[in-house]
Amino acid sequence: MKVFRLAIVRQKYRSDGGAERFVSRALEALEHKYLELNVITREWQGSRNPNWHLHPCNPMKFERISRERGFADSARALWQKEKFDLVQSHERIPGCNIYRAGDGVHRRWLLQRALMLPEWRRKWLFSNRYHRYVMCAEHAMYCAPELKAVICNAEMIKQEIIEGFGIPADKITVTYNAIDNQKFLPVNEQLRQQLRVNYQISQQAHCLIFVGSGFERKGLAAAIRAVAATGSYLLVVGKDKAEKRYRALVQSLGCGERVRFMGDQKQILPFYQAADALLLPTLYDPFPNAILEAMSCGLPVITSTTCGGAEFITQGINGFVSDSLNVDALVEAICALPHQALGSSMGEAARLRILPHTPAHLSRQLVDFYQRLLLE
Repeated sequence: MKVFRLAIVRQKYRSDGGAERFVSRALEALEHKYLELNVITREWQGSRNPNWHLHPCNPMKFERISRERGFADSARALWQKEKFDLVQSHERIPGCNIYRAGDGVHRRWLLQRALMLPEWRRKWLFSNRYHRYVMCAEHAMYCAPELKAVICNAEMIKQEIIEGFGIPADKITVTYNAIDNQKFLPVNEQLRQQLRVNYQISQQAHCLIFVGSGFERKGLAAAIRAVAATGSYLLVVGKDKAEKRYRALVQSLGCGERVRFMGDQKQILPFYQAADALLLPTLYDPFPNAILEAMSCGLPVITSTTCGGAEFITQGINGFVSDSLNVDALVEAICALPHQALGSSMGEAARLRILPHTPAHLSRQLVDFYQRLLLE
């Protein structure tokens, strides 16, 4: 029987990244004696299976456009030389057979970001050379005859691709990310008390958690303004070069005692377990893993209409969804949350919603997807 050679393209592999976890899950799911697994990458950080064939692809780069264009050109030349049976790219590279749209549609993100900017900066945003390059590469990829299928992690992204590029719906597969619900577990009372002591949060306090680096995109400014108008605490887990600006916003709103910047954390589980809900009013996000992790820990979620994770939220049952910039609606949602997630019906409903989305379920979906594609 013929051995099928599959190549997966990811410019920079970080073991803690959401896209990378999807790549690893895909590769593990596909391990089979008749399938050869290949990875084309600029840099791979972390462990990998010795059965995977690694193809380093690290051309010189000088700035963002040369970085993207250089990797795209080199990766395409490599896969054409190797003559792989299928090429799945997690980067916007024309000529791939499968594209995993983990970053959504770039123009949609820019339109959301523009809402935060003054008029003169909006014009600059869409004339920026880098953004023009990304949008052109994205359009060329979707129009390329080699493209056989698209994988999305949210229905929201599927609809945006259909509307933006005219891709037929049957060419797009929605595959939600997996969550290890035996790792991300609801807290017990004893551990919750200890964590509250560790983080110097009152046992009686209502505590929210915000998770994600890239504070502008994740909606931290709106989250801070909403928390400032309530008595709740906020743990900010993540990093951003502009953190000082957000700290200044906290001080100007007089909620410095209730908003804690915890920095980037390798072990995030204790922070979920110390909290009572996730607050993530992201400007634009296909489906942040933080939503799955929080729900698995039994936390209700407040997120935005421009987040694919909203597809897992039933209003008032396991969380709330509002416009990312509507601070009044965010305040209303915070006030409607149970004071304590532990033992609440909303927290239990959140965990129940994510239980089917196990790594094993994702593996079965991926195997079915690739088998169907290879047969075609």
